[in-house]
Amino acid sequence: MGTTYAELKLTNLFSKQSVTVRALVDTGATFMCVTEAIAVQLGFDTSEVTRHIVTLADGRQLKVPRIAPIEIVFGNRSYITEALVLGDEALMGVLPLEAMDLLVDPLREQLIVNPAHPNFPVALAK
Repeated sequence: MGTTYAELKLTNLFSKQSVTVRALVDTGATFMCVTEAIAVQLGFDTSEVTRHIVTLADGRQLKVPRIAPIEIVFGNRSYITEALVLGDEALMGVLPLEAMDLLVDPLREQLIVNPAHPNFPVALAK
C-alpha cells in the first residue's frame, strides 16, 4: 500500500487566518498534526498554548503544543477540532477522518468522501 496525501484548508477560528496544506493521511495516527511553521501561519504562539503528551511510533513520549480551535475543510466536509504541533509535515489522523466521514482509497492513494454518504458526513453515535 502506498502513501496518501490530501489538500486541506485549516483555519484558526479565533483569528480567521487560514492556510492550505498538503497533509499525510495516516489511519494509524490519532490527531491532526501540524508543523510549527503552519501553527505560526495560523496565528498561534505555541509557547502560550496547552501541551499534550503523545506516544510516537518508536515508543518515545513527547509533550507537544496543542492549538485550538481549528477548522479542517476537505471537499464538502468540515470539522472543528484541535491540532498537535509536531513533526516536519502536516498529518491527518483517524479522529478527523471519522468525524468528517472520509475514507482512504488505497488503490488510487486518495482521500475520498464516503460514497455511502456523499452529501453530508454520517457518524455512529453508539
